[in-house]
Amino acid sequence: MQTITALLFDNFETLDLFGPIQMFGSLPEHYRIQYSSLLGGVISNNHGIAIQTTAIAELDYSTVILLIVGGMGTRQKISDSEFLQALVSLSTHADWVLSVCTGSALLAKAGVLDNRKATSNKLALQWASTQSEEVHWVQESRWVVDGKFYTSSGVSAGIDMALGFIADRHGIKTAQRIANYTEYHWQQDSKLDSFYEP
Repeated sequence: MQTITALLFDNFETLDLFGPIQMFGSLPEHYRIQYSSLLGGVISNNHGIAIQTTAIAELDYSTVILLIVGGMGTRQKISDSEFLQALVSLSTHADWVLSVCTGSALLAKAGVLDNRKATSNKLALQWASTQSEEVHWVQESRWVVDGKFYTSSGVSAGIDMALGFIADRHGIKTAQRIANYTEYHWQQDSKLDSFYEP
């Protein structure tokens, strides 16, 4: 059983979180999910979603897979040194780090994506890229894999990335079964994103 820690902050993007969680939650025999934030307590967003989280320092299980989401809340967290330090620690100790949307901007600012390829939300990629010149930003991809880091484009791309991660770990048939169950048209080619405009 591998533990996914979803790292949250106020004003996160709803589908950034629940899209991948829906996919991973389809394999309860392989994954448990814990919701965390810097200090714990209730984290909410502008869609009226409120989630009880555990402080990073008090997590019940060690993080094997870190899921960092995006949303407008990244604009505040990008200058929160305590949060970024915690993100470095979690990323360093996790076996895998998955980001959705502008979650990659936080990883970039924290320095953990230095000399790696990554992507972000197409509409926010210019902003994300200003967080670090050490990251090799890939504009055209739906999601990018570099070592233990999986970074996806915006919002629904997190679902495609999660299914890609599942395919890499458990086989493409398992990923396709989950996509079929959720009636989702999975974009299987990580290098192809129809929202990219050259």
